[in-house]
Amino acid sequence: MYQINEQFAAATRQFADNATQANRLALANAEQVFGLQLASIEQSVNATFAFWGELAEVRDADGFKAVWPKGVQVARENVERAVSTGQEVMGRTLKTNEAIGQLAKGQFEAATAQVKADVEKVVKAAKAK
Repeated sequence: MYQINEQFAAATRQFADNATQANRLALANAEQVFGLQLASIEQSVNATFAFWGELAEVRDADGFKAVWPKGVQVARENVERAVSTGQEVMGRTLKTNEAIGQLAKGQFEAATAQVKADVEKVVKAAKAK
């Protein structure tokens, strides 16, 4: 009975360690993703407000014609920045999920190896009788 409790405690400890590592990876990813998105939003907002400042100074149609290409450029850059940030977020999240998957795979492999070793012990003990 003592051996079962010891095995259970070891398995629980290993699970807790892996869960802690997975949480650490997920939290680090969330922090990086939040930082990327915040930086992207900040750049977009700064560019947009700069354009609006120029647009507010326009007083006639010719001025509007001169500012219009800048507005299109700002909008295009904002969309490109958002798409690029989205791709980077997906890439980082995918890498994090792969790392968490490797943790889970390692835990399953370790548990399988332990079970196989225990089964082999039981089979040898049964053959010896």
